[in-house]
Order: sequence, then structure tokens, then C-alpha cells
Amino acid sequence: MHVAMVIGTGILLLCVFVSFGWLWGASAAGMALAAKAFVPVWLALACINMWVGVSHAGYTVRQEAPILVLVFAVPAVLAAIAAWQLSRGQI
Repeated sequence: MHVAMVIGTGILLLCVFVSFGWLWGASAAGMALAAKAFVPVWLALACINMWVGVSHAGYTVRQEAPILVLVFAVPAVLAAIAAWQLSRGQI
């Protein structure tokens, strides 16, 4: 359940980034740039989530690594698709 909540939070954060991209750029290019900027921020937050799992929940890095990949990959792939579609003018 925690993994789904973290992934959902990542998707919500992506929506916030893209919305601010529209507010600052008022164009699809600004939204695409915001989606690209989301990826390193989300990587940092996913690593912090892993650190909390290792240091406070008692999991090992080996146990948390696949979760990190899953938690990072789903919103990052959605961000890449959004940036690609926005840069092509499809959305």
C-alpha cells in the first residue's frame, strides 16, 4: 500500500510541475520543460524514501532497491511520455 501511495504522490507531483510549467511558460514547451525538470527532483525524493525504509523501517538496501526502481520508474516514465508528447505538440 505504501508503494502505491508513493507512486501516486509522484504522479500528483508531476501534475503540479506541469501545471507550473504552464503558468510560467504559457506554452506546451514550458510544460515539457517542467516535466523534464521533474525527473531529477523525483529521483531525489525516491532516494529519500529508500533511505527512510533502510534507516527507520529496518529493511536492507538489497530489499529496498527494487522498490526504489519501481517507485522512481512509474512517474519518470509518465514524465518522459508527457514531455515527448508536449514537445511534439500532441497534447
